Amino acid sequence: MGNVVCDISISVDGYVAGPDQTRQDPLGRGGESLHAWMFDTPDENRAELDRSMAAGAHIMGRHMFGPGRGAWDPDWTGWWGGEPPYDAPVFVLTHHEREPLVMRDGITITFVTTGIGSALEQARAAGGDRDVAIAGGAETINQYLRAGLIDELRTHVAPVVLGGGSRLFVDVPELRLVPVSARGAGLVTHITYRVGR
Repeated sequence: MGNVVCDISISVDGYVAGPDQTRQDPLGRGGESLHAWMFDTPDENRAELDRSMAAGAHIMGRHMFGPGRGAWDPDWTGWWGGEPPYDAPVFVLTHHEREPLVMRDGITITFVTTGIGSALEQARAAGGDRDVAIAGGAETINQYLRAGLIDELRTHVAPVVLGGGSRLFVDVPELRLVPVSARGAGLVTHITYRVGR
């Protein structure tokens, strides 16, 4: 069985999205700057990008999939439209039932209404021996951290101060983060931690 991992771009003041998130600006004011490293120095960062997408399954919160909070818009297929960036099954945490979506290359997006443990169990079954990635957003990552279910946290720290938005480590009990590696590359510092309690 693989590890439960999390790759997340984060500002130096701890935010993974800026304030005032909208349908037109899903990462909030300034949030796009957290991901500039992916495009500024792609060759230097290719290994990090590849590693973040290499999981056997991905789990995300509803807001990372779309802007709605109530009943589903049946035409909505994700912020990415019909071409999700994932090459493995995706499990979306939600309080509203929805039939699974089958995307390109047979990638299935499953909507889970039975909590983070159930989503992880389904993702492990789908991913086989590969890692399961907790893709975000902040509240989803925080839930998994609170439950002690993340083995490895990979932060991609952008030299940006957002001053507000969606913050990592909110209401998370004391954690012991053991540094595994740190590397600066252009507009980002990649830091990997093993997560303990």
